[in-house]
Amino acid sequence: MRPKLWNRLFGKPDGPPVQEIIRHFNEAAADEEHFPSTIDPRIYHVRLILEYFGELNGKRILDVGSGKGRFARVLLERHARARVIAFDLAEAMLRHVPAGIGTCAGSMTALPFRGGAFDCAYATESLEHAVDIETAVAEMCRVVKPGGRIVIIDKNAGHWGRLKTPEWEKWFDRKELETLLGKYCTQVESRPISYWEDVAPDGLFLAWLAQK
Repeated sequence: MRPKLWNRLFGKPDGPPVQEIIRHFNEAAADEEHFPSTIDPRIYHVRLILEYFGELNGKRILDVGSGKGRFARVLLERHARARVIAFDLAEAMLRHVPAGIGTCAGSMTALPFRGGAFDCAYATESLEHAVDIETAVAEMCRVVKPGGRIVIIDKNAGHWGRLKTPEWEKWFDRKELETLLGKYCTQVESRPISYWEDVAPDGLFLAWLAQK
């Protein structure tokens, strides 16, 4: 593959080899404890996405960096006539995605969808693995139609070091992603969130909500 095309598909040339990241997550697919196939729908990460997106029946939704599709599973359970696509770098993860959800493998820095193909898109703790963050955010925004909504949930750079991370992982401050989303979206906001609505956020997780 030509170097320029490789970099466009898989990130900056000074980043980690893409095969290392793919291998990491293909192996992680066997670890159900740390990479589960399901998620409690009462967790606020899930509820926030559902509340912000609103009615999804008849709409197309992209789960960017879906893993095994645990969030996508809940969305489809709540909106049976939605078209949900689980997109992930690791094919081994996508093998766990339940029936009724579309799957597609590839890099979030070069999403293989036409512009405006989706009504909504979200990335939950996956943007941190994109390496080329600016390109990944631009791609998420590109594939969402005007007026569509985007949610990113990820970790706060101010709490870096609380968890063990692979060498390529990146955490974010609020302004960083607000600025990137603001290049393509008309409305952008962010907030600290917790796993549970009745538990005060401890600063580890942030949510960015945007409307194109």
